[in-house]
Amino acid sequence: AVRLRVREALGAREPAGEVKVQGWVRSVRSQKEVLFLHINDGSSLENLQVVADPSLENRDLTFGSAVEVQGKLVKSPHRKQNMEVKAETIHVVGPCDTWSFPLKTKERHPLEYVRQFPHLRCRNNTLGSLLRIRSEATAAIHSFFQDNGYVHIHTPIITSNDCEGAGELFQIEMSNEARESAEKTHFFNVPAFLTVSGQLHLEVMAGAFTHVFTFGPTFRAENSQSRRHLAEFYMVEAELSFTESLQDIMQVMEDLFKTATNTVLSKCPRDVELFHKYIAPAQKTFFFFPSCRISYNEAVEILKQASQTFTFKPEWGCDLQTEHEKYLVKHCGEIPVFVINYPYNLKPFYMRDNEDGPRHTVAAVDLLVPGIGELYGGSLREERLPFLESRLQRLGLTDAYQWYLDLRKFGSVPHGGFGMGFERYLQCILGVDNIRDVIPFPRFSHSCLL
Repeated sequence: AVRLRVREALGAREPAGEVKVQGWVRSVRSQKEVLFLHINDGSSLENLQVVADPSLENRDLTFGSAVEVQGKLVKSPHRKQNMEVKAETIHVVGPCDTWSFPLKTKERHPLEYVRQFPHLRCRNNTLGSLLRIRSEATAAIHSFFQDNGYVHIHTPIITSNDCEGAGELFQIEMSNEARESAEKTHFFNVPAFLTVSGQLHLEVMAGAFTHVFTFGPTFRAENSQSRRHLAEFYMVEAELSFTESLQDIMQVMEDLFKTATNTVLSKCPRDVELFHKYIAPAQKTFFFFPSCRISYNEAVEILKQASQTFTFKPEWGCDLQTEHEKYLVKHCGEIPVFVINYPYNLKPFYMRDNEDGPRHTVAAVDLLVPGIGELYGGSLREERLPFLESRLQRLGLTDAYQWYLDLRKFGSVPHGGFGMGFERYLQCILGVDNIRDVIPFPRFSHSCLL
């Protein structure tokens, strides 16, 4: 018998003789003359209907059980599906105790409910769709960069620098047993941390390859229980050499978003539709970019003139809070908003000085999107040695970043880049309210299940 995935069986053009399908039972309907099963193997949102003689019924054949069905693939009389399997044998590979199984047949479980079962929630329709979309989106992002001539760099997860200057770092230490046998304080002779960003390592690589990117896990020890923060999340980061304008960076941000989203829509239309229909029916998810561009100065003026009262009073020189970001997006008509040229003292040392006054700014850009707030952050980097030296000196970081200054001494070029939070991207295109529902195993303060 030919082994078929559910997706292949449903998409088959022609009936086929002996086929074998394996998967999990999503529903069982037993009638006097006929037994109906719906089975799913994760290859598609749609289930495959299996039609069998009632004599094949078995008390282990229940919702959630794992089965192997052999039979013929035939045209289905039903409008809803193209093909079905006429079963000759049904073998229960693994029974499922439906009484204690937390997922129930015919029930649309809310995301909050299935979140309690990280080891089982992937069997739920919504999470299944999400994980297929996540997989396709990952591939689409890699394709975008490969097609545009970027070199993929594996930046390290263990680092000795704090790129963001945010200080929300996880420090790495040996277990007690290892420490006793090693008898030394630091395994690496220096304090080591989980990475918060691959940017500085990408800048190293941008000295040899004009276009580089990385896509991997990043870590923030933020004690936040918010719907948009995780302690471990994935970040897509790119660095472009010979780039002198923020516009070039913004163009790549936009192209990446559009291309990845179009690919996801064309590869998994039914999965995306499930979210737009049932999870976020009210949300107009946007895919194409009529976008708005404002400077930080203009943003602060808009916020000061706003009729609503903010928890954090908008002042020039202060960071934009989530409430401010959401207001700006609303003000611009619920479309993506690029905010450029942030105050010099608000941003990290590596951002390029605009040499303006009296309000001193750097060439930074954030992309704010409906429903989420900040999705991307990017900037031109300071490629001029004197500027960087004096800034690092003021911050007392000269020794720690001697290697970074070296990059400016040996063939330095104007360059810039950006980072996009992958989970926030998924939230954005699918309208998912809580970031914990777009990652297979969420990690956040007070929760590291599994």
